[in-house]
Formats: sequence, C-alpha cells, structure tokens
Amino acid sequence: MEQKRDIENRDDIVYMVSTFYRKATQDPLIGFFFTDVAAIDLEAHLPVMYNFWENLLFQTGNYRGGMMYKHILLHQKEPLRSQHFARWFELFSQTIDGAFAGPRAEEAKRRARTVIQTMPLKLQGASLPLTRPR
Repeated sequence: MEQKRDIENRDDIVYMVSTFYRKATQDPLIGFFFTDVAAIDLEAHLPVMYNFWENLLFQTGNYRGGMMYKHILLHQKEPLRSQHFARWFELFSQTIDGAFAGPRAEEAKRRARTVIQTMPLKLQGASLPLTRPR
C-alpha cells in the first residue's frame, strides 16, 4: 500500500484543486453551478483557486480577495443551499483524502469546513448594489 504524503507545495495544491474541480463540475448536484450558473472559464479560474488555497495553507499572500462578492452574485442567480455546501465539502474532502494525509491536508479540510459553515450565514440577506440579471 502506497503511503500518502502531506500537501507540501504549489504542485500539490494544483493537483488538489484541479482534481476537485474535475469532480465538482461533473457532479449531478452541484456541477451546474460551475458550468451553467457561474459558467466559469476553468482555464482562468483555476490559477485563482491555486493562489487561494496556496495562500491559506502556506501564507503566500498571492491571493487577492473577492471570494464573497463572487458567491453573492452566484447566490443571486441561483440560491446556494445547505445540501450544495455539504456536497462541495464531501467532494473536497474526498479529493484530499484520496491523495494526501498529514497536518496540511487536515488544515485544508478544516478551512473548507469553516467556509461551508460561514458562507451560508454571510449569504443570508446579502445584497449588492447591482442590477440583478434577468
């Protein structure tokens, strides 16, 4: 049996994030958020997510915010519900557990859990001074 190692560098972050997005975009419950609602350009989006997770786990300072703003816009188009966050976390945890083990892997899951616990609270009643797309 192969011994799993911890998340050690940006290459590991790239693998983790890319693998997660491959699963998430194809998932029957949440995939449409990525492909239809947000219609993200993965080629442009993935490097931003690499920076986000690299900053969280290695404090690189190379991520420049905007996460909540983007999710508020998404939530205005299609409500993000508790089952969506739960599935996101399940896929994210499976991705990490499938490839990594160690303190940083656990930290990534802890951070992800914090996101799914706090984001729904932040989205409740959130509004932006924008015209809602029709």
